[in-house]
Amino acid sequence: MRKEEDRAVIDTNLLVRYLTEDDPDKAQSVETLLIKAGKGEIKIVIPSVIIAELIWVLESYYKMETGEISQLVGSILNTPGIDTQDKNILREALKIYEKKGTDFVDAWIVEFARERNIKTIYTFDKKHFKETDLNIFLP
Repeated sequence: MRKEEDRAVIDTNLLVRYLTEDDPDKAQSVETLLIKAGKGEIKIVIPSVIIAELIWVLESYYKMETGEISQLVGSILNTPGIDTQDKNILREALKIYEKKGTDFVDAWIVEFARERNIKTIYTFDKKHFKETDLNIFLP
């Protein structure tokens, strides 16, 4: 049985180093950590806000394309030994993000609402939510 002290939250910068390999030594140390997680030696917990920040960094700083980001983040979500908060919401939001070009956070909001059977979103930015089955209103 895994002990509580065998669980750890991973910060965004580790995922950035790993996915971009812009610092090979740091990327290798993160890979070692992920291998430990895959072997069950440690459980890595990733809050969904970390995934949102990761996507923002890859878009804004590294200028990666949506499809590449979606693949990289999807691989993180599917890594054994990683427990991601709201994994189903994140997976579905990535699909919207990639296919419809919707901002990831807006896609996450749509999937958050759907998972909770909420049919309405209030927003000043209706264009980001127009291709959903939800009711979109201005407040």
